[in-house]
Amino acid sequence: MRYDIITIFPGIFQGFLSESLLSKAQKRKLITIKTHFLRKWTTDRHQTVDGKPYGGGPGLVFKVEPIFKAVTALKKLKVSPVHKVHQVKRKVILFSPRGKKFNNEMAKKYAKLDQLIFICGRYEGVDERVAEHLADDVISIGDYVLNGGEVAAMAVIEAVSRHIPGLMHKKESASKDDHASYTKPEIFIPKISGKSKVKSQKSKVIEWHVPKILLSGNHKKIEEWRRRNTE
Repeated sequence: MRYDIITIFPGIFQGFLSESLLSKAQKRKLITIKTHFLRKWTTDRHQTVDGKPYGGGPGLVFKVEPIFKAVTALKKLKVSPVHKVHQVKRKVILFSPRGKKFNNEMAKKYAKLDQLIFICGRYEGVDERVAEHLADDVISIGDYVLNGGEVAAMAVIEAVSRHIPGLMHKKESASKDDHASYTKPEIFIPKISGKSKVKSQKSKVIEWHVPKILLSGNHKKIEEWRRRNTE
């Protein structure tokens, strides 16, 4: 899998890409993640990527021309030694609050592709012709507005990469439901300076217990409990 990220703030991704499983996956060549400075595809001396919206309104809008040039160039890249350009399975993704809500099923489908090209907008958005003619999918990661598409791109990269074979330590971890989990100690007593922090009405020390079913060794009942407690 190759991820190509079009952005005017490539530095945002430095820490994200150099830590944890994504860093290891890149070193193992399971994935390739590249950021691309959108201003590289401008022609004026000020490297202008935005303009005032037609019809008036606040802020600035990303221009279609540099994005078109960027996407065209990234589609020509050699994604893998075993693929020719016309055989590459790819999607161009634009992030927008008005887009389709991203979910785990989409992540699984994207993980089967060879290349994902992300367009990260900023300011008041992106010229609508990008959504109409360049993007294969316009997606949102939630019912809120971000300052740009960079955080959304990070979320999608992490969600998709979990489904790439060999990236997770255990295969089942990639698709595991988000159920309630516990670990040692079996009984926790919250304390401050040696005294109980939380007390009941009878002034007894409060103990926080692991559910008994998880200590039972009955795997069938444990699985039933986990299904009931899946978030």
